[in-house]
Amino acid sequence: MSSAFIADTERSLLLLRVKELEEHHATFRDSVICAFNQLLDLKDLSTGVHSTRLAEWAIRVARKLNVPEDRLYQVEVAALLHDVGKIGVPDAILKKAAPLTAEERTVINRHPEYSWSILRLFSGLEEASLYALHHHESVDGSGYPAGLKGHDIPLVSRIVSVIDAYDAMVSNRCYRKGLPHEEAIRRLVASSGTQFDSEVVQAFIPIAEQEADQVFAAAGTSSSAAL
Repeated sequence: MSSAFIADTERSLLLLRVKELEEHHATFRDSVICAFNQLLDLKDLSTGVHSTRLAEWAIRVARKLNVPEDRLYQVEVAALLHDVGKIGVPDAILKKAAPLTAEERTVINRHPEYSWSILRLFSGLEEASLYALHHHESVDGSGYPAGLKGHDIPLVSRIVSVIDAYDAMVSNRCYRKGLPHEEAIRRLVASSGTQFDSEVVQAFIPIAEQEADQVFAAAGTSSSAAL
């Protein structure tokens, strides 16, 4: 048996082993993502459902805005786990029915940083962690945590910002009822160019129009519910 044949065999075995390790890593990473989403469900049932819905919307908006297909996994993870940092926010604040104090608002505003600090620890999720970190930035620079402005905010963060805001507005919370679909859209449009990216808002509106009835049905209300 020639040394060349042995070398080729060893090389093939090594490549096969590397492929197996990569597949195991991808499987483990996906399991971690599912586990974190389950944790969100355990923390607050509506958060987990909310995140799953956002992941679907984010991919559709990203495709409309020509985000490359090979980046869509990062888009999905960022939308799915953008709020994973809320695990670090006390329930007394997260589920408070009364208005938050300034100190409590400071605590809850740290959740994007908590999300980043968790996601960045997992190999392959560094990009998604940055998108989660900046999903509460505003295009006029008034957002948090970094006060980024305009296109300095990652596009995926701008996408998550819009769809997160819409879903939050139409969803019932312990401290308020959800808004009607039309009012939520009006507020998105009114805040375009200040809080929200105008192009993202326009890309998302047809999706919201198409799925509004399903979203409100899941919430046990209707898209034209009174304020």
